[in-house]
Amino acid sequence: MKAARGIALLAFSELVVWPTAALAQDSKLSEVTVYGERPAAFRNITTSTEAATAEIIDGTNVINTEDAVKYLPSIQIRKRYIGDRNAIVASRNAGTLDSARSLVYADNVLVSNLLGNSYAFAPRWWFVMPQEIERVDVSYGAHSAAYAGNAVGVVMVMKSRLPDRFEAAADAQAFRQNFKLYGTSESYEGSRLGAFLGNRHGDLRWTFGFNHFENDGHPQSFVTSSRGTTAAGAGDIAVTGYRWDRNPKNADRLILGATGMDHTVQDNAKVKLAYDFSPASRLTYTLGRWQGDSKAGVDPYLRDALGRPVYSGNVNIDGMRYTLAATALQLSRREEEHWMNSLAYRFDPKLGGDWAFEMAVTDYNIARDQTRKPTVALPAADAGGAGQIQRQDGTGWNTADVRADWRPQQGRLGHELAFGYHFDQHVLKDRTFDTANWRSGTEDALRSGARGKTETQAIYVQDAIRLGDDWQLTLGLRNEQWRAFAGAMSSRATTLAYADREENFISPKLALSWVASEHWLLRGALSRAVRFPTVTELFQGSVSGTSIINNDPNLKPEKILAGELAAERDIPSGSLRISLFQDNLEDALTRQTNTTVSPTVTNVQNVDKVRVRGVEASFNRRDVLISGLDLMGSVTYADSQILSNKKNPASVGKQMLRIPDWRATLAAMWHASDKLDLTLAARYSGRQYGELDNSDTHDKTFGGSSRFFVVDAKASFRIDRQLSVSVGVDNLNNERYYAYHPYTQRTWVAQLKYALR
Repeated sequence: MKAARGIALLAFSELVVWPTAALAQDSKLSEVTVYGERPAAFRNITTSTEAATAEIIDGTNVINTEDAVKYLPSIQIRKRYIGDRNAIVASRNAGTLDSARSLVYADNVLVSNLLGNSYAFAPRWWFVMPQEIERVDVSYGAHSAAYAGNAVGVVMVMKSRLPDRFEAAADAQAFRQNFKLYGTSESYEGSRLGAFLGNRHGDLRWTFGFNHFENDGHPQSFVTSSRGTTAAGAGDIAVTGYRWDRNPKNADRLILGATGMDHTVQDNAKVKLAYDFSPASRLTYTLGRWQGDSKAGVDPYLRDALGRPVYSGNVNIDGMRYTLAATALQLSRREEEHWMNSLAYRFDPKLGGDWAFEMAVTDYNIARDQTRKPTVALPAADAGGAGQIQRQDGTGWNTADVRADWRPQQGRLGHELAFGYHFDQHVLKDRTFDTANWRSGTEDALRSGARGKTETQAIYVQDAIRLGDDWQLTLGLRNEQWRAFAGAMSSRATTLAYADREENFISPKLALSWVASEHWLLRGALSRAVRFPTVTELFQGSVSGTSIINNDPNLKPEKILAGELAAERDIPSGSLRISLFQDNLEDALTRQTNTTVSPTVTNVQNVDKVRVRGVEASFNRRDVLISGLDLMGSVTYADSQILSNKKNPASVGKQMLRIPDWRATLAAMWHASDKLDLTLAARYSGRQYGELDNSDTHDKTFGGSSRFFVVDAKASFRIDRQLSVSVGVDNLNNERYYAYHPYTQRTWVAQLKYALR
């Protein structure tokens, strides 16, 4: 099977590809893009770009918004289950723990959650609903002066639709997963209902969207124990139901139960108002609200002699003692309410004007975030009992961006100049309290707390200079001033403040492109960038006595030297791109163990030097072999290596966390008739590691970072102009794979959709 899979991957590596910004026609390549179709900062972009168009999105199984981009080159969405709130973006040089190495926008609004850098800080995808996505543009690498160093992975801009006349849409989805792993064998079901309305009244346009989502997720974690070394005692409970397994380091272990089965209910609504002062001038206001209610359940595997579940205490397994902690099988409940406000203005005459201008200000407020957990064991915890309440109300961020473009005589003078200003402030407020009743009790004594702020201000300039008809030189410069302040850590007994910090960094950008022939465009880019530590990397930890532990307020920023060489070719009814890339990271930020001190310390630390280099190819073509059959896909090889790491010498020469060596996608979309569309798609990810010393050699197990090969399919039938129905399946081949937690197994999706436009 492995050999066949490898042969298949090699065979389609000449074709595997995903579309560029538009399916190209037979025309001479150039650097000119349509300003109104793509993000403003994508003008004169100096790196590789791709796009998921509405046609592609409609042809695949999209339940949550992030599903729209899962086939783009080098992109992986860490989505463990349907409705996962921790669906971060991974790319060719950023793994599935590096959430701060990407930037995601909804139109002009930043929706990346840059409060932290881990699985827990996913973009706020909900701010664009699946039914309103018009297209998604992506650029690779920190090569534009318009973006911060978080763009070292990708910049992703989702464009939503504005109506020219009355339109209405509604859809209903149902999905079902049959999940089998260890002692769990269950079916998990869910549904989504969505609606979208919009209209135009002269110069005013408006839209309203709503989604209601509900799902039961499969287990996310398992209670484990290494092989016992202590003989069982007379009072230990003899149990059955356990499973023997091997951990990611290939050592024996026991699986004692499943946890984290998330029953989630999510509702989000958004209103958008857009007023056109003139054909070139538009003001847009957007208000969005998201609400989530999550209940995490458990599945105890162990049974005593009478068949009753065992939740805690000392147990006898094969004559050896094993101990289940009181909170090993822990229930939890989380309630959240988030609000997003944004105001954007854009002036762009497109034809006949030398100036274009845009601005966007945003406010993201976590109005409610409360997690309740018991500290007593089941079954007593079912009725309540002592516990903890964690609150993050008041956490959030504000941003402001202003940009101007000067295109004298629409670029005929050889210059297209962009300059702008950026501001952001991120605020952390995290408190944990004791409570007498974890289900309904009030907050008692403060147990721990963390707070702090980070702020960045930046100015930038970038000039695209025409050098004759075929050459373009792009020069850019970004200056950033960053500070961290108001940081403090609290325990039961004390609150300790951090010293304020400031950093300045200048990022130069250089790119050169050449239209080598009628069909070939060659481009090279070399850029410096910086990724500053996030507020949680700096301040979220704990207090022991009079010392702050488990975090480092003196973390250095990541410094990035990024380079890319790319060749793009126009082919009949399609396009081809090949890119060579290399990113050198100095002081890379990641969680690791400092093995040079005793006792060892595990927290977010700087890794001295990391290099990621490789090659990426993408391809798309219409009407392959037969009319209506479109092929698209990509293949990426990435060689990531830790070059220097004083705090963990065993990691030097090893592969960086969760960056696979190979990635590939392939999708075939057949427009079989005016009414029927069929899609078959595949995603592959190669070897990767979850430990810096690459000691986790057994990847196909809970806790591992897996290779995977997943096949998806969808059939869509248009009943009439407004009504359509579709049936799809994700993970058709029922691959079992993990990003520490298990991913979704074979899942069927049915959808009924109505659209009046």
